[in-house]
Amino acid sequence: MLRTTCLGLAIALAVALPMSAASAAESSDTAEIVSVKKIWDEAPHNAFTDLVRFKDQWFCVFREGAGHVSKVGSLRVLKSTDGEDWESAALVTSDTADLRDAKISVTPDGKLCLAGAGALHQPADAKHQSYIWYSEDGSKWSDAIEIGDPNFWLWRVVWHDGKAYGVGYSTVTPRAARFYMSEDGKKFEQVGEEFAIDGYMNETGLLFLEDGTAMCLIRRDGKPNDALLGTAQPPYADWTWKSVGQYVGGPQMIQLQDGRFIVGGRKVAGGAKTALWELDPKTSQLTELAVLPSGGDTSYPGLVFHDGKLWVSYYSSHEGKTNIYLAQVKLPSAKS
Repeated sequence: MLRTTCLGLAIALAVALPMSAASAAESSDTAEIVSVKKIWDEAPHNAFTDLVRFKDQWFCVFREGAGHVSKVGSLRVLKSTDGEDWESAALVTSDTADLRDAKISVTPDGKLCLAGAGALHQPADAKHQSYIWYSEDGSKWSDAIEIGDPNFWLWRVVWHDGKAYGVGYSTVTPRAARFYMSEDGKKFEQVGEEFAIDGYMNETGLLFLEDGTAMCLIRRDGKPNDALLGTAQPPYADWTWKSVGQYVGGPQMIQLQDGRFIVGGRKVAGGAKTALWELDPKTSQLTELAVLPSGGDTSYPGLVFHDGKLWVSYYSSHEGKTNIYLAQVKLPSAKS
């Protein structure tokens, strides 16, 4: 078991926020970073996280490898009862691919679902293949199941009304992105036409509202490079897109019980940092809430709101090596 270390709150705030603690406390628009802990650093490169609560336990997943890109990459699963002490529950490996970008969710029938993609060892019939695994307890996982189309990276799996959904983006030219749906969480089929978006669209945050509306925040690189917010109604074949006005790398998006939308991801203005924003779905604009202690190779947060705080897993190289961190953040009160 790895005993985590905690960065001092004063240090975290000083690094994360361009204002004093007193000013932060007085501001109704600023989040308070309660704590930041390094929870894993055992591989040469630890990165690309996600976070979930399952059966009163925390599960954090991420990739371990020799570098940001390397021939061998595996998906590490950590578990914790209190968010303080973490231990390895599993290591998912492959003999044929560099496994990358783990995403974790809970299925409607009460299982853990792990999704990721493999950069296939060449020569192979494709460059990338997306996979899914299932577990009853987070320790024993099923064999990998191929999902989606070859060379379409199905970024994350989200469950709604008993079905599984995800957005896959092309890793080869021509660039494209597709919306996928699965009735059984194993066979994913494309819904509608490819997204009508200019540029290199790729990573996504995806959620569903109670009325069935789908919301997708999609990263774009190159020119243009502003992220887009898309909305669609069932059966999700027709999407409307609006710019959020800035770049967001490794996006994740959740809705709080009070109706607010929180986004996490990488900002690049002024140097790479992992940031949190509030999203206004009417204007598609982001309001920055906090910047976590981070820098360099960083981002890919997992977001869970629990016990009155936002819990954020992310990775960063601001301490020299790419490590996995867990932050607890008190969000500002909702505006009336």
